[in-house]
Order: sequence, then structure tokens, then C-alpha cells
Amino acid sequence: MSKQKEVMLNEDIRAAEVRCIGDDGTQYGIISRNEALKTAEDAGLDLVLIAPDANPPVCKIMDYGKFKYQQEKRLKEAKKKQKSIEIKEIKFSVKIAQNDVNYKVRHAREFLEDGKHVRFRVFLRGREMASPQGGIEVLEKVWPMVEDIADRDKEPSIEGRFVNMMVIPKKDNSK
Repeated sequence: MSKQKEVMLNEDIRAAEVRCIGDDGTQYGIISRNEALKTAEDAGLDLVLIAPDANPPVCKIMDYGKFKYQQEKRLKEAKKKQKSIEIKEIKFSVKIAQNDVNYKVRHAREFLEDGKHVRFRVFLRGREMASPQGGIEVLEKVWPMVEDIADRDKEPSIEGRFVNMMVIPKKDNSK
């Protein structure tokens, strides 16, 4: 159940007595629910249950529509400030030629300069699975080509049919 559905308003509040707080922070003290509803209605606002587990429950007189709008606005602002990390994948094979490695590393360097993370993967086929050291050697050849602009996030490791190495852009390399 979402948090917005849990909020109880006006007539949904079942407690006989509530501790009431005004929109401006005024303390009305412990009053009956009907009296609190009347006070909220006179002010043209809603009675919102904010602490149902307290004894007696705490209610606040506020404009619930405005409150909900501001809450959604804050969530949208927080989402805008989030930074999503994009991971690009570069695949190699154990028997890759040096010029192919150079070509792929050039692309990886472009991704790193754009601030993207790069995962280098060596696919192991057939009998290459018996000695995955060949895949690790390929990645160890690639690392010196990118170490000036990147940091190793994850050392070369064997995961199933792949040998993976994760590389992230250096912190001081921001534009």
C-alpha cells in the first residue's frame, strides 16, 4: 500500500478525541473529533491524521491538496538531481588481433571521456573454458591502454562463460 493511501482525512478519522494542531502551528490541545472537524471546516481546510499511533492520535489542520502538490514537487526535484550511470559493454574474444583490440579500446576511451562506465568482457568458447587465463590476459593487455583516464572498479573475474572487468572514469577527469 502506498503512503498516500494510508493518509486519513476529515470524516475517515475514527478516534473520539484527537490532539489538534493548526495550519500555522497553533496548539488546540486535546479536543473531540467533531470539534476538530468543525475548526478545520471553518478555516476552509482539511483535518489530516499525521500520527495515528499516538495516544490520543495527532491531527493537523492543513490544505491537503496543497500539501500533496508540494510533496510531489519535492519528489520531482529529487529525481532531477539523480544521476543515472550508463554502462557500455565492450566484448572481446581470447583470439582477438591487436588492431581489433586497439579499435575497441579507442571506443572505450570515448565512452570514458563522456563519463560512462565501461565493462570489458571476454567471451570464452568451447575449450577456452578449461583455461580462462587467456581471457584474463586479454583484459590485462587492455588495462594499460585506458589506465590514464580510468580507474579499475572491478578486477578481471570469471563469471560463467565470461571474464569481466569494470572500469570507471577518473574523478579528476571531469569537464
